[in-house]
Amino acid sequence: MSKIKILDLQKIKEKNKAEFELKKDGYRARVVVHMGTCGVASGATNILTTLLNEISNIRLKDVNVIPSGCAGLCAYEPMITIETVDQPPVKYVDLNEEKTKEVFKEHIMGGKPVKKYALVSGNEATY
Repeated sequence: MSKIKILDLQKIKEKNKAEFELKKDGYRARVVVHMGTCGVASGATNILTTLLNEISNIRLKDVNVIPSGCAGLCAYEPMITIETVDQPPVKYVDLNEEKTKEVFKEHIMGGKPVKKYALVSGNEATY
């Protein structure tokens, strides 16, 4: 029998915490828009506006968009992190309005992460 590693425990914690919190709050997805000064300077405000417009256009009620501070990866801004009930969080980088619309359609609406814009999946704690 193999020993469980710290990384394994962190993954279990991450998956269950996000799943529990999203279900408890009644959301199927949480989108964190990283809006530190580097993010805002790189266009994060446009990314936030694009997401809010997409949600408003189809009157979604179960997607929570949260502006946050700096993620510490300035060279990759603008960035968002998407958490869904049944998947690990995905951090998308170097976004613009068109890429954001594609990520919204494919990941949030379709449930399929867009690998070509993703920096990392499932390796962070967002709480």
